[in-house]
Amino acid sequence: MTIATFHELHHAQSPLLLPNAWDVGSALAFAAAGFPAVGTTSFGIAASAGLPDGGRSSRAFTTDLVAQLSQLSVHITADVEDGYSDDAAEAAAFVSRLAGLGVAGVNMEDSTGGFLVDPAAFAAKVAAVKRRSATIFLNARVDNMWFGEEATVEAVLLRARVYADAGADGIFVPGLVDPKEIAAIADGIRLPVNVLAHPSLTVAELGTLGVRRVSSGSLPYRAAVDAAVAVVNDLRDGGPVRSATPYWEMQRRLEAFEQDKHVDVLPQEYPMGNTVPESRRGVAPVIRKPGDR
Repeated sequence: MTIATFHELHHAQSPLLLPNAWDVGSALAFAAAGFPAVGTTSFGIAASAGLPDGGRSSRAFTTDLVAQLSQLSVHITADVEDGYSDDAAEAAAFVSRLAGLGVAGVNMEDSTGGFLVDPAAFAAKVAAVKRRSATIFLNARVDNMWFGEEATVEAVLLRARVYADAGADGIFVPGLVDPKEIAAIADGIRLPVNVLAHPSLTVAELGTLGVRRVSSGSLPYRAAVDAAVAVVNDLRDGGPVRSATPYWEMQRRLEAFEQDKHVDVLPQEYPMGNTVPESRRGVAPVIRKPGDR
């Protein structure tokens, strides 16, 4: 059986759908649902700690979370904001630390404090990260569309090509919504293009436009908060009790996770493609022990 690496998941027949977790419980649920890779969301992580997104607020929390998640049998990729430093060497050292924990990829953005940075400075970060952690999948986030700064296809492509030349493995363009612009950017970059979940286009439809990865971003976190409020509103207003994963199922996942927290972990071994075999869906995430080698 061919092992699908995180890099290979970006070149499968259909786009990689990447759910973004904000804590262990959400990551375990995504893994049990059959996703071969799980990302983190800086917004969800920061919000869970009572902090706004950005401003490098998620560094310690992200490090702690991925250290725990690295034992799972799915690929883990981390949202590391701008690398948490203006200094390329410091950003590379941080990513190297995550790689040492078993992280397969990182998402690093070319903005700081809500503003675009000099593309040459960000390219230096990309190059430094790849020199120190050559095998990690570096997804370079281009923030023109997200912050509405130089928000044109041409400006995005100029930056993306600089980052590709510096060694980036993928290009992430959040805020990209127009189908024609999506297709133009995907066609204009030789690397896999990543977008956020689209308000009207399906993952398959995004694939026809050339997209190779679709991230949920903070949507699951925000939807979970909305769902929690809806549940208690229904209870208050006398509505029907909504169904949810049973307490004992979630408890079982956490007990298995806690029991094997310190075991050695092998890379996940699913066939090429971006879905877990049907037989594994809904099953507690596999945590591989040394004896499994």
